[in-house]
Amino acid sequence: MDTQIFGMANLDIAWCPGCGNYPILKILKQALAELEIEPTNLVLVSGIGQAAKTPHYFKTNLFDGLHGRALPAATAIKVANPALTVIAESGDGDMYGEGGNHFIHTIRRNPDITNIVHNNMVYGLTKGQASPTSQIGFKTPVQVGGVFLEPFNPLAVAIALDAGFVARGFAGDAEQTKEIIKKAIKHKGYALVDIFQPCVSFNKFNTYEWFKKHTCYLEDSHDHSNRNEAFKQATEKEKLPLGIFYTNLDKKTFEENIGIYQENQQPLYERKLNFGKLHNLIETFKIAD
Repeated sequence: MDTQIFGMANLDIAWCPGCGNYPILKILKQALAELEIEPTNLVLVSGIGQAAKTPHYFKTNLFDGLHGRALPAATAIKVANPALTVIAESGDGDMYGEGGNHFIHTIRRNPDITNIVHNNMVYGLTKGQASPTSQIGFKTPVQVGGVFLEPFNPLAVAIALDAGFVARGFAGDAEQTKEIIKKAIKHKGYALVDIFQPCVSFNKFNTYEWFKKHTCYLEDSHDHSNRNEAFKQATEKEKLPLGIFYTNLDKKTFEENIGIYQENQQPLYERKLNFGKLHNLIETFKIAD
């Protein structure tokens, strides 16, 4: 399948020249094309931010949620129509900051969705204040003395909560990141792909060169099923590992656990609402006089 199937003509792309969002956009289109996922069977869900504009540059179905609220919408879309490929995509500020509570509880629910996070360690849309993943000492127009908070570690949190698929890529490594995304999409259940992505305008510290120097790939011998080892790798600080950290293939998805498809495989969006049953259900919750 050609990536042009997701292309849109005459776009006014809002990103700065050299932004790490561009390669991620290209990488995702390539991954979807190689998996032969049709635009009609794909839904991209985002929140607010520069990374959250990614679905706007795809010819497919999209849903823009409120700031930090992409994951609940993505979960609901997948429940309503399990046949869809659902990808929630946004930035580190949107997903881990405003959406941090949803990030945690989406992992716990384990819906069959892919969560791609553009991690540039800064708020780019609002011009440069520190984000949840900004490193200690990082100076901004707001944090003039430098960040003193411990950076949020999404991989360690996800592994601690036994997420089914946890990985990290780098926008500068197209082929490796594409393969990670393909495996994440094919995974049954929640899959996190955190992608290091330089912000060329507001983060002059974590540049392409910095990421190249301070990252390394997990060894081929790394055991994805070893949760303790995965957590250890996720907390490395000297060299930040890239690759697939952890997989758990035995977890039931949210759609399986809630039971609505055990006896009836018809998607929720196709089912007719039974007002009589709904009325009776509401009546059971009424407090007697």
